[in-house]
Amino acid sequence: MKNSKKKRETLIKFSEWQAKAEDDCLAIEAMLKERGLPNPICFHAQQMAEKYLKGLLVFYDVHVPKVHDLLELETLLLSIAKDVSNLHDDLLVLTRYYITTRYPGDYPSFSMKDGREAYEAALRVKNFVLGKIG
Repeated sequence: MKNSKKKRETLIKFSEWQAKAEDDCLAIEAMLKERGLPNPICFHAQQMAEKYLKGLLVFYDVHVPKVHDLLELETLLLSIAKDVSNLHDDLLVLTRYYITTRYPGDYPSFSMKDGREAYEAALRVKNFVLGKIG
């Protein structure tokens, strides 16, 4: 009984992270339809991946640090989901979009190609996480 209650609680906490990640996903999809705004697309892709990874940490009952570095989150997950390393290249790309899309003068303008690639990377993170939860 206690294990099923704990599992239910972790699924509820995961679903809260998932809902936030899906908000980012919907924002990306809307911007992609308009064929513009690549910098916000890249930012939201990073955010989507971050929230899915943090949701997976919650699912495994691991403390979620207040960080935006996806490689740090990958390191935390390696001990419980070694195959997260398969996402390393995607996480490396997405991590750069957190800071570099936030402040003027510190970043290049990203292209729509960058935005689509960031979204595809975020979708791979999403699919990985959902595969672990499923």
